[in-house]
Amino acid sequence: MVNFGNRLTPSYVAAREPLFRLFDTFLGTESRGEELPARTWTPPVDIEETESSYILRAELPGMTKDDIQITLENNVLRLSGERKVEKNVDQGNYHRVERVYGAFSRSFALPHEVDADHVQAHSENGVLTLTVPKAEQARPRKIEIS
Repeated sequence: MVNFGNRLTPSYVAAREPLFRLFDTFLGTESRGEELPARTWTPPVDIEETESSYILRAELPGMTKDDIQITLENNVLRLSGERKVEKNVDQGNYHRVERVYGAFSRSFALPHEVDADHVQAHSENGVLTLTVPKAEQARPRKIEIS
């Protein structure tokens, strides 16, 4: 391995240009005015397990209940939908559009049997909260010693 000290030789820079561009894109430091590459959108989800249920919180800003589908089948919870492009984005004189639009689908295999008839969904401030109760036989029980 050749040590160039602190010097950045032209071949070193050229070989790493794609990596530099990748960092610029993710760090928001690009200076060339290039468009960002097309990205798919996957909403972030937190999953919490309590003694009696699973609680999933998904960030879905700008989406209505009509844009979201929730299914539960064979202990697999599926969250899907589509964030549509705002009408004024197509007609405006934008210099940059970084928010991602389009369809998404997330599936979560739940480790215990759940009570599908009592799942609750609530949306507030762009966060969808799903409460999936565990089936009675899957809940921990205290066993008394006789």
